[in-house]
Amino acid sequence: MKTNVKKLLASSLLCFGFYGGFSQDFKIPPLSVVGQNGIVSAQLIYDMDEKPTAQCHSSTIIETSDGLMCAFFAGTHEKNKDVGIRVSHLKNGKWSWPVEVVNGFLTDSVKHPSWNPVLFKPKDGPTYLFYKVGPNVDTWWGAYTITEDEGRTWTRPVKMRTDKIVGDLLGPIKNKPVQLANGTIISPTSIESRGTSNDRNWRIYFELSYDNGKNWTVVPPINDGEEFDAIQPSVLVHKNGDLQIIARTMQGVLVTSWSKDEGKTWSPLKSTGLPNPNSGTDAVTLKDGRHLLIYNHSTNKGEQPKGRNLLNLAISDNGIDWKIISTLENEPKPDGYAYPAIIQTSDGMVHITYTYNRRSIKHVVVDPRKID
Repeated sequence: MKTNVKKLLASSLLCFGFYGGFSQDFKIPPLSVVGQNGIVSAQLIYDMDEKPTAQCHSSTIIETSDGLMCAFFAGTHEKNKDVGIRVSHLKNGKWSWPVEVVNGFLTDSVKHPSWNPVLFKPKDGPTYLFYKVGPNVDTWWGAYTITEDEGRTWTRPVKMRTDKIVGDLLGPIKNKPVQLANGTIISPTSIESRGTSNDRNWRIYFELSYDNGKNWTVVPPINDGEEFDAIQPSVLVHKNGDLQIIARTMQGVLVTSWSKDEGKTWSPLKSTGLPNPNSGTDAVTLKDGRHLLIYNHSTNKGEQPKGRNLLNLAISDNGIDWKIISTLENEPKPDGYAYPAIIQTSDGMVHITYTYNRRSIKHVVVDPRKID
């Protein structure tokens, strides 16, 4: 690794001591190699010299009966009116050409960008593609389309309802919902910048469904944005039934919160001690009870790789003590590596997708049984 890791860690310690500091001595591994420490394969969904659009971002991934399906938003650039949601399928080891399935075109003259797709299939239900529509994050709203044939065809998009607590429902804001054993769906979401100029902060809230996704109940924001401005939580499920979230913040550190009543109430946000340059993360609870977190273990200060130019995978037995097991990226790019998604499929393999320099989406397969 070209950068002095000690300097990077020292910078991180200085930045995050105020928020609780590190309780662990994190060691950043060298760049991962396919065939080592559980990394099975790594490939771009499409070559960057054959891009369907100038840019892409914010991928989501789900297992299908014969492979995988990935969605992401793509167009000229984020916030441009031509940005729509594209879908690609992995079958027999090859990703299909990404096809746009929805966009923000309300009429011929009213067009908005689309944002942050999330694929989710409830038990015994169809597959949902949730996404956001609107000119910016301040005024966007949630929408969804459904497929009953694993992405070959999609229904007419539906705008989610409004709620007296949060306004327009947004659906899962970036990361996948989880469905508990009793059928309850926990959809992790957040508000980025709504309100007056004196009331703009980042707040996490949840949308719960007790009828397999047909209707949603709102759990009000769990933070006030004063200590931590937090968004884009991911949900972990512990063996004793406790739920845990991990989320990004403006304060440069990942935060966590816990629920002991199936998502109805949550503890105050606290620092995990893990650094993050205000960039999207994702996490998953494995079948063996361990937890994997994919995130940028870096700050926006110091030497490269910094910001979104360092992408890491960490593992934990309890959701508190984390060990960095892989460095998936560490070579600086203009737009870095960001907004990962992570799932475990029925064969036990872990699949990760993430934005690759905003020019393609990268897909990495990990065998958790071979993680050192």
